[in-house]
Amino acid sequence: MSETKRSNRSSSIILEAVRNDLGLGVAFLVLFVGASILLGGTFFAWKNFSNVLRQLSTNMFLACGMTFVIMLGGIDLSVGSVIAMVGCFSAGFISYVGMPSGIAVLLALLIGVLIGFFNGFLAAFTTIPPFIITLSTMNICRGIARVYSNTKTITVSNEFFKSIASTYIGVLPIQVVYIIVVIAVSAVILNRTQLGRQILATGGNKQAAAYSGVNTKKITIFVFTFSGLLASLAAVIQASRLFSGTHTAGEGAEMDAIAAVVLGGTSMSGGSGSISGTVIGVFIIAIMNNVMNLYGIDSSWQYIVKGIVILIAVSIDYFRGLRQS
Repeated sequence: MSETKRSNRSSSIILEAVRNDLGLGVAFLVLFVGASILLGGTFFAWKNFSNVLRQLSTNMFLACGMTFVIMLGGIDLSVGSVIAMVGCFSAGFISYVGMPSGIAVLLALLIGVLIGFFNGFLAAFTTIPPFIITLSTMNICRGIARVYSNTKTITVSNEFFKSIASTYIGVLPIQVVYIIVVIAVSAVILNRTQLGRQILATGGNKQAAAYSGVNTKKITIFVFTFSGLLASLAAVIQASRLFSGTHTAGEGAEMDAIAAVVLGGTSMSGGSGSISGTVIGVFIIAIMNNVMNLYGIDSSWQYIVKGIVILIAVSIDYFRGLRQS
């Protein structure tokens, strides 16, 4: 009987996700068809698809973490700077300090996780808005990256470090495996655990969740720590892919993540959203970036386009909230 109930619940979750993400899926298909018409063989070349998969891994990691934060009714502006800081530390610990590559990576990851924990601790135990907290740590982490690297690129020749992001499984880059694992873990936490239900409850109504026995402080700390962890993992993978750490890494990455999450249907006011929607949002942003790059659109105009996309996504969320109220 319990197996039947679990099966029915799984089916209902899938059906609900399909219904909620149907419009977004149509938008993705329209963009995909439009890109294929504009660019033809260049867009469909396997090398191009492989590059897109490798490049979108960073945004997928950030966006999955950002989904949890925004579901909580918060925001994490520090993730782009965490990429720079952790990337510089992981490269520097190997090239400057001479640490074994495995220890260097773990230590750099720990530093990034501590930044997430710090964000969550302040958000949980003070009344400082997460926007201000993470804006501060965004600047702190970027500054640390600049100081540690002396504003120079830190190159790495270590083979293990390079293999983290340069390995292929058949014709697929290893980033595909990382992406699948991150999506699966995030989806299981949100849809299959009590923790996921508590995150949604806290984001929907923090006071009511606390009255019903949810430790909202622990939930807040977990969510921001999880975001810091995923940002740190993205940092190591990106530094490995580029064989270097640089203080400019991750600039504007938080905006791409927020755009993907909001575009995917997660409400900026908290309490609702889905990992499936975020995944589609990430692919839309990735293809949009890829088309603009292949079409030779100036990077300045790309910023304008991304800004318009974010504004449209937030406006859709706003009007959706008006209809539901």
